[in-house]
Amino acid sequence: MLRLIVIEGLFFYSNQLDRAISDFDKAIEINPKIAMVYYNRGLVFRNKGQYDQAIADYDRAIEINPEFTIAYSNRGLIFAGRGQYDQAISNFDKAIEINPKFVMAYSNLGLVFNIMGRYDQAISDYDKAIKINPKLAIVYFNWGLALSKKGEYDQTIINYNKAIEINPKYAEAYFNRGIIFSKKGQYDQAISNYDQAIKINPKYSNAYLNRGLAFYNKGQYDQAIFNFDQAIEINQKFAEAYYNKGFALYNKGQHDQAISNYDKAIKINPKLAEAYYNRAVLYFHKKEYHKAWTDVSKAQTLGYKIYPKFLEALQKAFGKWEPYKILI
Repeated sequence: MLRLIVIEGLFFYSNQLDRAISDFDKAIEINPKIAMVYYNRGLVFRNKGQYDQAIADYDRAIEINPEFTIAYSNRGLIFAGRGQYDQAISNFDKAIEINPKFVMAYSNLGLVFNIMGRYDQAISDYDKAIKINPKLAIVYFNWGLALSKKGEYDQTIINYNKAIEINPKYAEAYFNRGIIFSKKGQYDQAISNYDQAIKINPKYSNAYLNRGLAFYNKGQYDQAIFNFDQAIEINQKFAEAYYNKGFALYNKGQHDQAISNYDKAIKINPKLAEAYYNRAVLYFHKKEYHKAWTDVSKAQTLGYKIYPKFLEALQKAFGKWEPYKILI
């Protein structure tokens, strides 16, 4: 009877979470000493976003079975997601102490160190994970993230290459490799990688955005605008896509359309300081100095550093247009 209830709980776990919890509750009523039941109920609570309950179940599972490595690891993931990195590290360390071959604990440690900016420690843990299992594409991918933060772009590409070799359908690896090629100024290679990412995932709005940026950097503004439009079609709330489309339109001399796109970007994200500044520049060119000044002031309020020469030109123009002096 108990085994049947547990199996039903696992069966419904993926698509009927409340039913799964009910089944695990019944199993615990019958026998409250089975660590795996608490662990599985914790997984369901975690998927429901009920993290306190999940931690409580992992706690109980570990209390029953102090050698339950995966319970330590999953508890660590919740702490990491909450920004409680010391607690996360403690849990991953404990899992490794129990099982020094627990590859995902090393991988998860690396993720936490990466988030904390401790990139050398992250790389060390990814290296340990790969020595245990050299076929984990996600570890090479995360290793590449750490290397990219250190500015070691050639080594980053090597790790993304390995991730793609293991998993040729790894869209995020192509995407991130494209980012690195863009940083190296190798825009054709970047575009090729974004092409692959989009081929794997045609709804990858960020890949369209970045491919658009690569075309922009090549001076191919029409192709850039096409990609920004594709990104917007997938995600109509994509402020950065409207912003970058505005930039491309500005470079084509289509100032009114550029302003319209900055308007949309700002409506979606009122804290996008760069959009206020760029719109201010366009208003300046249109001699709409009051609007330009309003946008400059907003950009400054949001912490954006205004180019001194533009600020000086705007002050002079505004001073001539208005009968009073505006102070910064």
